[in-house]
Amino acid sequence: MTRFILRRLALLALTLLLTSVLIFVLTQLLPGDIARLILGREARPEALDALREQLGLNLPPAQQYVNWLGRFIAGDWGTSFMSGSAPIRPLVMARLGDSLQLALMTMIVAVPLSIVLGVIAGLQENKPLDAGISLVSLAVVGLPEFVTGLVLINVFALALDWFPASSTPPGNDIGQWFRQLTLPALTATFVLLAYIVRLTRAGVIDELKKPYVRTAVLKGLPQRTVLFKHVLRNALLPTITVIALSFGWLIGGLIVIENVFSYPGLGRLMVAAVERKDIPLMQAVVMVIIFFFAVANLLADVVYALLNPRIRLE
Repeated sequence: MTRFILRRLALLALTLLLTSVLIFVLTQLLPGDIARLILGREARPEALDALREQLGLNLPPAQQYVNWLGRFIAGDWGTSFMSGSAPIRPLVMARLGDSLQLALMTMIVAVPLSIVLGVIAGLQENKPLDAGISLVSLAVVGLPEFVTGLVLINVFALALDWFPASSTPPGNDIGQWFRQLTLPALTATFVLLAYIVRLTRAGVIDELKKPYVRTAVLKGLPQRTVLFKHVLRNALLPTITVIALSFGWLIGGLIVIENVFSYPGLGRLMVAAVERKDIPLMQAVVMVIIFFFAVANLLADVVYALLNPRIRLE
């Protein structure tokens, strides 16, 4: 198991390295002069040249990449053009904390709900309950995120006044935490629901048809024991990967949901950085998002290996 984890860590490091190269190259290809964006269109040529030298923009691209990556690893992520030359790292980490809270709340709602519905649908294959769960989950996921969010706001915030229409970081009050994050978390849950439900359903149906399940039933084992001790252990293996990838998406992919609920997450920060061509901020945000995608994949591989020892031998 230790060798398995070490191999995955090495793959994680290689992935992040290749990603950093790609991010740097793509941001270098963006149109516009960073020095002119900072100083304005009326800046004098000598001032522009001095700023380019100060920022290292006059160096060869390879040297710029090495300098940027070294500073990034050391924790110096540069300064943001759009925030008055404010340090990028505290800004990104604050937004990351907010995104993690929303991702955690979404997982608390989405994962148990989706797995339970998927298991029920699998146990009731081709019956009315199975058809109803599949129909509802597919109908919900077919709605655009902004439509789902606006419906939830109109019903639960404006009509019933149960939750706030806009969500802000809730602080340390657990009650306020649930109240602030419930509507955006439900909106994200509807996006994930059908994928996890369908995958869980397919896994349960497939496992129930395996010979070992029939053998366990013939031995007289209770249905609950067969389901929880044998079927789900194997049926949920593909679902684990989807859940891990979904967590990575929740960190930086909730751009629409964050805008609908005015939530200050990484997605909104990324959009603002792109709009203002704040290249250092763009690089930092994308690197953080990719890091969480990679870590989520690593955790999925480890859990997968724990549940299926054959994976460790490959």
